[in-house]
Amino acid sequence: MTKNITTQTLSRLPLYFNYLTSLPEDKKNGNISATAIAEALGLNDVQVRKDLASVSRGGRPKVGYSASELMGDIGKFLGFENHDGVVVAGMGNLGRAMLECDGFADYGFDILCGFDCDKQLVGTEINGRIIRDISEMTEFCRSNNIKIGIITVPETSAQEVCNKMAEAGIEYILNFAAVRLNAPEGVMVHNENISLTLAMLARCKFSEQ
Repeated sequence: MTKNITTQTLSRLPLYFNYLTSLPEDKKNGNISATAIAEALGLNDVQVRKDLASVSRGGRPKVGYSASELMGDIGKFLGFENHDGVVVAGMGNLGRAMLECDGFADYGFDILCGFDCDKQLVGTEINGRIIRDISEMTEFCRSNNIKIGIITVPETSAQEVCNKMAEAGIEYILNFAAVRLNAPEGVMVHNENISLTLAMLARCKFSEQ
């Protein structure tokens, strides 16, 4: 098993993990082949076999993988068992939805709290998670060793929040604001433009017709 895998393989591993977690309990406790996974996901079975071999030694000829062990191997490789703390800045509809969702924990992420500048929201709770004033971000993140932040604020505030996150020691930012952010060296920003993604999906659909 090797850690030197391609970006393409890395992008497919969550697909395999999601599929395995969706299996009925009886199948999770049984064996599954790379071919079966490939057929279920509409992928090339040779590619799936190579992907799985890069993160697990559990495969056996004519037997396949223990589904539960394979799920564990993929989850371990992707760091799902690390339980990294995450904070969300911006308590609009998207930010609130993230705090209400418990599914992130399945992938090793614990959303600890939200931040906002609205005094009416500060001090309230969403799904047991406290909304804190944005001015508290630096102290909270440094005290809790937070390295991951999510930005769901309006475009006009996104850069300022990005700067605050960087000052707070956050190293990875998922940005949902429709604006390109300038982050200091050592801070990685992934811009997730929902409108652009929807447009790309629509164009792909039309191009297939």
